[in-house]
Parts: sequence; C-alpha cells; structure tokens
Amino acid sequence: MTEQAIKIDEIKKRAKKAAAGRQVLIVAAAKQQDSTAVRAAICAGIEDVGENRVQELSAKYDEGAYKGARLHFIGRLQSNKINALLGKVFLIHSVDSLKLLEQISQRAIRRQIVQDVLLQVNIGNEDSKGGFKPDEMHDICKIAGRFSCVKVRGLMAIPPVLTEEGGNCRYFHSMRELFIDIEAKQYDNIDMEFLSMGMSMDFEDAIAAGANIVRVGSAIFGARS
Repeated sequence: MTEQAIKIDEIKKRAKKAAAGRQVLIVAAAKQQDSTAVRAAICAGIEDVGENRVQELSAKYDEGAYKGARLHFIGRLQSNKINALLGKVFLIHSVDSLKLLEQISQRAIRRQIVQDVLLQVNIGNEDSKGGFKPDEMHDICKIAGRFSCVKVRGLMAIPPVLTEEGGNCRYFHSMRELFIDIEAKQYDNIDMEFLSMGMSMDFEDAIAAGANIVRVGSAIFGARS
C-alpha cells in the first residue's frame, strides 16, 4: 500500500466513524495537482474528484485523468465557462446566483441534458464569499424549481476560516437545519440529497453535523504551493 493509499484509507475510516452509518462522498480537491497525481489518488481509492478551475479541469479531462472517478466542479463558476462543464461533471457545487442557475439551464436545454447542481449558501454572511443568504433560501428554491434542465440536489457551504478547533460547528449545524427545513417543504424540482461542507481541517465536524459530501485536498495531496 502506498503512502497516499494509507492516507486515503485513514480519511475514509475517520469519515465513517463520524458518519455513524451514513454514506459520505469524499471528494478529492485536486486544485494545482497534475494528471499523474489525480490518477494516483484514484488508484489509491478515491472515487470522486473535485476541481476549482475550469481550465485545469478541461486540460486534465482531455488527458484522461479522471477515468474511474466521478468529477465535481467545486469552484466559483463564470457563465462563459458553463459549456466546458456540461456533460462532464456529476455535480456543480457552486451555484451562487439565480442568474447563473438560469444560464446553466439554458445551455443544458440546448445540449438536451439535465445538469445536477448544489446551491451555495453564504452561511457566514461574508462579503468576500459568494452564495445565497440563508434567510432567502426558501424563495430561491421556489424559483429554482422552474428551470427544467437543472436539478437542484442539495446545498453547499464554505464557512468562515477556522480560528479555533471546532469553531465552524455552529455553521455546520445551521446548514443542517436549513437543509432539513427545505427538504420538508418539498419544493418542485428540488431534491435535498446532498449537503456539501467541510474540508481537510474540519471534515469530521462537518460529517457529524450532517454533511454527506466533504472536499478534502491537502490531507490527500499535501499542502499546495
């Protein structure tokens, strides 16, 4: 077993313990990693890979880097890059405006496909981050259900940067409460299947609070340059 395989196995064990019987997708955040590194992670047991940048994703996709894994887009998406993702990614995690949601739907209609997405919630109400405000999510979900070629399959959040161990737990629990509340309303075309939150430094706290997708980069690949 390689050193990376040992790391991934340990991450899976920690995630399983925190999940207490629930299924969790561990998305390897491959930002700044080359195709060789991505292939190695998949060979070592990774089943889901996430990319932050469309240009990186497209280059590695053409090189066959993601063979054997599901591909996620986890970065901020510009409207002029939508076409490069359609038909390639399992989930777009970062839909942060109704305008972007509508543009994805329009392009998906032309391609005659349905694109699965997550709505990004700015759970910390930070000016530096995109996403919908928590208190507007119910109105957003009512509108989102009108777009025929986009399927909302859950929520995503990136809480504020940790200042202390366990510091983001309150944000994780707030996201879980919002997730459950939206699920109970049963909005048209909204399927609360995935709650994506938590990264290398706090994924266990996020899973314990209810996340079933976590984005893990440095714990798999090492610190970025």
